[in-house]
Amino acid sequence: MPRVTSLDVARRAGVSQSAVSRAFTAGASVSAQTRAKVMTAAEELGYRPNKIARSLITRRSGIVGIVAAYLDNPYYPAILEKLSRQLQARGYHAMMFFTGQSNDPMDDVLRELLEYQIDGLVMVSAGLSSAFAARCSAAGIPVVLFNRTLDDDTLSAVSSNNRAGGGQVARFLMENGHSRIAYLAGWPGSSTNRDRREGFIEELARSGRTLFAEEVGNYEREATCAATRRLFSRQSRPDALFCANDHMAVAALDTLRHELGIDVPGEVSVVGYDDAPMADWPSYALTTVSQPAEEMVGAAVRILLANIEAGAPSPERVIVDGALILRRSARIAAPQHSQNDHTQRNVPRE
Repeated sequence: MPRVTSLDVARRAGVSQSAVSRAFTAGASVSAQTRAKVMTAAEELGYRPNKIARSLITRRSGIVGIVAAYLDNPYYPAILEKLSRQLQARGYHAMMFFTGQSNDPMDDVLRELLEYQIDGLVMVSAGLSSAFAARCSAAGIPVVLFNRTLDDDTLSAVSSNNRAGGGQVARFLMENGHSRIAYLAGWPGSSTNRDRREGFIEELARSGRTLFAEEVGNYEREATCAATRRLFSRQSRPDALFCANDHMAVAALDTLRHELGIDVPGEVSVVGYDDAPMADWPSYALTTVSQPAEEMVGAAVRILLANIEAGAPSPERVIVDGALILRRSARIAAPQHSQNDHTQRNVPRE
């Protein structure tokens, strides 16, 4: 039986062959009436578009690579779902690739990316070296960094305002009477940790304060638990702890409450960053800085697809402000009249 072609569908539907192509292309300009006629004819004839053949004509695979270093942080699975859905709605499909947090193993990933002829690349929770970025550019692959930045003006990036977010946390803790303020760092090589830490320390310095203590949790649960034990094994302990993300903050809360028997927030306030889904669970009720996922994902997809369609990179940097979400893991000494408009109260009921 001969294969049904788009020309057969066009004849059955009484439309042009290009109209059939547009009807099967997400986001393409085609009337609802024409699309319905095409879909009806395609169903009657048993037609299915050949994406492989189409890619040979358009020189586009319709595949966007998403590179991630790890998914332990519950913020990222939600981000990946949003990225995949938005790309799919625009006729693209996401293909996941995993690498380590350092830049060393990226050669193997790049080789795979090139073999699959991806149209674009989103880097999520993964480091990206300048050399890797240059090789992607040379291969004609548009790149967008998500929740990461790099000192390279040729790269597009979307992130929250991490430095301002760190500053918000410092102001909040000082305004609520905390004096022994500690920081639990993520992976030191990440721009997110660097910017959150610098914003936090700079705001403390404006009030003549310095960090009381600092440990490194590397964005890992076990490392964070060990770092929390070290912080609270000293004779003089912190009365506030800012964690570089919610994944670490939750690990710190579990260690403080269930292993060390320390009252949170009675003895120590704990603040995270991301507003991951579990931050709002009553068991944690974590005060945290939100990263507006929908807005950030929308910006990343818009920039990437614009670069793919243009056939040439047009670098763009987007920085999105996040709000400080007040819950029960941090002590509030008085009404926050001085808090700015980026503070929200979201205190779950007992």
